Amino acid sequence: MKTMRCSILCFVVLLLAAPLLRGQDLSKYRHFTFGMSLSRVLERTDQKMADVKVIHGRPALVQELNWWPPNLIGTSFRSDTVEQILFSFYDAQLYKIFVTYDRTSTEGLTAEDMVKSISAKYGPATSVKPEVNPATNERYDMKQKPIATWEDSQYSFNLVRSSSSGSFQLVIYSKRLKAEAEVALAEAVKLEKQEEPQREAERQKEQTGDLEATRQKNQKNFHL
Repeated sequence: MKTMRCSILCFVVLLLAAPLLRGQDLSKYRHFTFGMSLSRVLERTDQKMADVKVIHGRPALVQELNWWPPNLIGTSFRSDTVEQILFSFYDAQLYKIFVTYDRTSTEGLTAEDMVKSISAKYGPATSVKPEVNPATNERYDMKQKPIATWEDSQYSFNLVRSSSSGSFQLVIYSKRLKAEAEVALAEAVKLEKQEEPQREAERQKEQTGDLEATRQKNQKNFHL
């Protein structure tokens, strides 16, 4: 009997914990999962490769895609709360999502309201910090700092408020892919600095050649 009671108790605990475990899945935002291919995101947002911006091509391909969700009845994406989403890709894999919420939809909401809403989906925040009012703090740092964070060993969700517009934003990323992307971005900047003198010399050579071609053409066509 004792063994049966323990088994039943464990089963009940698992049932109660199941919704919480499901709510703490930080690997996705809406219908977008980290590691998802660029082509898949384009398909889900109904955009084309022409809409993708290349940030760096070497030593790894880093790209960005801006998306303004449509406000169409009956679609799975609605712009009732989200104004814009910026997707970042490392080697064509989704590694970061930057969500800007519509100010009209969040007007009057406090940071506590936003934390409560996000926690209902992703579970309790792992850290919450009091929001700083720049108007009353002379030492206010313009760099965006998280109001609240939800994270595990692989992913991080960060609620911030724009220092310029006051809009609530959500910065979400895969820790592994973001770390790899940042290494690639730092190396890309290093390569650009190393190659800058050569590019400048080529630019000046091309400019000189164009000027000489124009000079020769005008010599033939010039009349007093």
